[in-house]
Amino acid sequence: MRFDVLTLFPQMFEAVLGDSIIGRARENNILEMNFIDIRDFSTNKHRKVDDYPYSGGGGMLMNAQPVYDAYMSVAEGLDYKPFTIYMSPQGKVFNQGIAIDLANYEHIVLLCGHYEGIDQRVIDEIVDMELSVGDFVMTGGEIPAMTVIDTVSRLVPGVLAAETSYENESHFNGLLEYPQYTRPAVWHDKPIPDVLISGHHAKIEQWKREQSLINTLKKRPDMLEKAELTKEDIKFLKEYK
Repeated sequence: MRFDVLTLFPQMFEAVLGDSIIGRARENNILEMNFIDIRDFSTNKHRKVDDYPYSGGGGMLMNAQPVYDAYMSVAEGLDYKPFTIYMSPQGKVFNQGIAIDLANYEHIVLLCGHYEGIDQRVIDEIVDMELSVGDFVMTGGEIPAMTVIDTVSRLVPGVLAAETSYENESHFNGLLEYPQYTRPAVWHDKPIPDVLISGHHAKIEQWKREQSLINTLKKRPDMLEKAELTKEDIKFLKEYK
């Protein structure tokens, strides 16, 4: 899978996405990532990429021309249009479901805004989706773009050791993940649940499901309204409450 990021701060990405699981996937050519500096496409001798908005008010707006030319440096010559996402506080709020959909694309371009945003004309021309990472405003789209790349990348086959590494995680199936434990079996006089060392796989799986339901009920009850619950799940939750 290929990611191209259009940004004013390409150096920020390598520090975050050059190590650990994502870094290894890049080394193994499972993921390709290119960080394109929009300033390289400025026609201004000072590499200026912003100007005052016609609407007035405070702040500066990124010009359409350098953004478009940076995009065309990626898209020109391709026999398809790469799926292009603008990281914006006005966008749809990013979640696991969107990440799963995006993982089906072979090539994604992420556009990172700065200042008061980007000239709407270039957004209209190249952007397929606007995404936000939450109902708040950040100084730029770089950190949100990293969030999207990291979340989507780990869903790409081969990035994680096995699909089960993410299929049981929080949000993947509409519930929060069950609590997990490791050695020692007793720590600070607190033992792990007996079922986990029972060797009874069916009971362990039942315990995991029930603990996911409890975790979601306690921490994110709003998620239960959208989760696909079985009759057994509903019965368990009623008895637990």
